[in-house]
Amino acid sequence: MLLYLLVGLLPVLCFLGALVLLDSYRLIRFRTVLLLLLAGAVVAVASLFVNRWALHTWELETRILSRYVAPVVEELLKGAIAVTLIWRRRVGFLVDAAIAGFAIGAGFATVENLHFLTVLDGPGLAVWMVRGFGTAIMHGGVTASLAILTKALADQAGEIAPGVLLPGWILAVVLHSAFNHFILAPDLSTLILLVAFPLIFFQVFRISEERTREWLGTGFDTDAELLKMIQSGRVSESPVGRYLESLKTHFEPTVVADMLCLLRLRLELSIRAKGILILQKAGGRPPPDPEVEEKFRELEYLEETIGKTGLAALHPILHFSDRDLWQYHLLATR
Repeated sequence: MLLYLLVGLLPVLCFLGALVLLDSYRLIRFRTVLLLLLAGAVVAVASLFVNRWALHTWELETRILSRYVAPVVEELLKGAIAVTLIWRRRVGFLVDAAIAGFAIGAGFATVENLHFLTVLDGPGLAVWMVRGFGTAIMHGGVTASLAILTKALADQAGEIAPGVLLPGWILAVVLHSAFNHFILAPDLSTLILLVAFPLIFFQVFRISEERTREWLGTGFDTDAELLKMIQSGRVSESPVGRYLESLKTHFEPTVVADMLCLLRLRLELSIRAKGILILQKAGGRPPPDPEVEEKFRELEYLEETIGKTGLAALHPILHFSDRDLWQYHLLATR
């Protein structure tokens, strides 16, 4: 029994641990990974009840449930957690999406295998090898694929819209259903998963790291240069300064001054967040900044004072992407 338990649970948890260790920027904290595991476990329990209800209410064959109903239900519930993280700007890069999605799937697979350990009547080691190295990795992999594709499309579109959410969910359902069809022998399907998903994640991590370095380098230099001009009083020499000057014909001088303060504050927070990532990449751990919460309160006050019309007028120079919004969250959680 203990051997079956280890075979059923350890592979997916070890795979998740490897993903976390490979993240050189340490973008997702260990506490967050544990919470996502717990969320996946809760989803597994909810899916069990929904699938049982569908099985008895619609008088389905177990084969039909496994191939067509369960993939839809389970990927909808697992995907909802991943999509919520992306929608709330808690995921900044593709690697974050991969780790978050796999953690949700790993939590789901852990509870599912614990359930089957209690209900299956004496399956052999070969069955648990397939469940541990195949089915469990599949759950983590398809949810990670959903999160990666959704994040990539959201970055491309610049927003979280229905058209961004659907492709990732369809992909996860199709992959899950294909696995449950047993088109190939279970041991062969397991082998393919063990080869395919590491290759996919390796590419995702490589692309994500390249984009992170590019974003850090370009964004840090640009933000620092503009902040220096603001602090030295030379911002009027820049296109940003000339744009702010033009707004004086439409807004009170005090409002334009608040706009400049808002720009300065966002730049300070942006530089601080990028500095944290650079330090973490080097293996350091920055001390908490006691002034961050105060700066966030000031940020909210300025946005409220400027108002929606003023913020709309600032849009050309304050058009921050999801990744920039995510970096503020990074600061708030340190």
